[in-house]
Amino acid sequence: MARSPILLATVLSATLVSTVARAQSEQAHAQDVASTPPDVVTTPPANGEPSPKRRLPDYEGRPPVADPDDGVGLWLLRILLSPLYFTSELILRRPIGAMTIAAERAEVPRKLYDFFVFGPDHKLGFVPAALVEFGFNPSVGIYGWWNDAFTLPNNDLQLHYEVWPTDWLAGSITERIYFHDREHSLFLRVSGVRRPDRVFYGLGPRSLQSSESRYTVTSFDARASLDMHVWRSSRVETTVGLRKLGTSPGDYAPDPSLEQAAAAGVFALPYGFNQNYLDPYGRVRAAFDTRRENATTGSGVRLEVWGEEGNDVAHSPTSSWVRWGGDATVFVDLNDHGRILSLSAAALFADPLGNQPIPFTELVMLGGDVWMRGYFEGRLLDRSAVVAQLRYGWPVAPWLNGTIQGAVGNVFGEHLTDFKPGLLRVSAAIGLSTTINPPIELLAGFGSEPFEDGATIDSFRLSFGVPLSF
Repeated sequence: MARSPILLATVLSATLVSTVARAQSEQAHAQDVASTPPDVVTTPPANGEPSPKRRLPDYEGRPPVADPDDGVGLWLLRILLSPLYFTSELILRRPIGAMTIAAERAEVPRKLYDFFVFGPDHKLGFVPAALVEFGFNPSVGIYGWWNDAFTLPNNDLQLHYEVWPTDWLAGSITERIYFHDREHSLFLRVSGVRRPDRVFYGLGPRSLQSSESRYTVTSFDARASLDMHVWRSSRVETTVGLRKLGTSPGDYAPDPSLEQAAAAGVFALPYGFNQNYLDPYGRVRAAFDTRRENATTGSGVRLEVWGEEGNDVAHSPTSSWVRWGGDATVFVDLNDHGRILSLSAAALFADPLGNQPIPFTELVMLGGDVWMRGYFEGRLLDRSAVVAQLRYGWPVAPWLNGTIQGAVGNVFGEHLTDFKPGLLRVSAAIGLSTTINPPIELLAGFGSEPFEDGATIDSFRLSFGVPLSF
């Protein structure tokens, strides 16, 4: 049943307001306890007589702690949001906490660690990997690592391979070489994938969920990246690589293939479909970040810009393009314990450099694992995009983090020329993710139609497993 996302957006905002107020209350209580004078300690008599009894603190006489939540409005919000609070408290936090304590008492983490990790220094290991995402073929595979590989210090290898018999397979091999006290690194990666269930809905801000079609993608990518640490969490990354990519009709019942949908007039056949192209590319990414290096807590500001040039040398020497964009994020740590509220805004662009259009697989995309996560990867495609996102992340357990996020944005034509506020969409998602490597993630989210079309929810996403790294 389609529902307006405005109510959910209000609920998310109110939850964040309540969380901020609660963190301020905890901070005020800590300051009050710290300011309470210590109890008087008497000096024992010199003649060896017993010391007098220690005077009990006057617990009843302490001044009341100021509560910033005494406002009627905040209490009303607490009542309205109580179902969401009890769901988080009774279904997530307390059961997970109980399972964590039981697992630690039974030494389950240590037993699993000893089973999957090898070597005298535990630098070599593997774990089974799988991903189940509603609306796609599932996959099973393996994730392995070898730190200080080949007995070379600061040389780490990772392998990720997944497959679903007769449908699709994918894999990647990554080597990262650290130097200069691990501040900088050289990143080498080779990956390949073939899967027939990629989604396409047409181009532009008004693409319809009912236009869902499938296509097959076959790709090979080899690249080298130099990652340089500059200051705090600020970094500069330069990449050169070679990509070969091809598309063809897909197969995922009951959806039609992209070719069938285009023949039926659902949308125009996108440029680059059913052909292969060879793309030598280069990319530069620079981020200015005021947070401490590798910190998981703390407030700060992050500004990032990036650009990538691509080519289709297999068909025309004049077929080339550039993708570029930037984003800005403000992070606020509510209590210096990893409860982080962030607000981000981004603009993304893709422009042809020659006289040929850009292949549809190289256009700006929203959805997937970066922006507007309530949509499938590839749900929104066009020449440009703008998006704003509000996100709250918090620690659920020592090895588990939670996140809730809402975003407003959409794709548009060349340089946002057809931008209108009424064409913006809403995306929201909530998830849990482990802090171990590889991460295991549970994610649920939704996406809506544009505001001027009613903003009704028309897209749902649910996934569980190890996110793909291909």
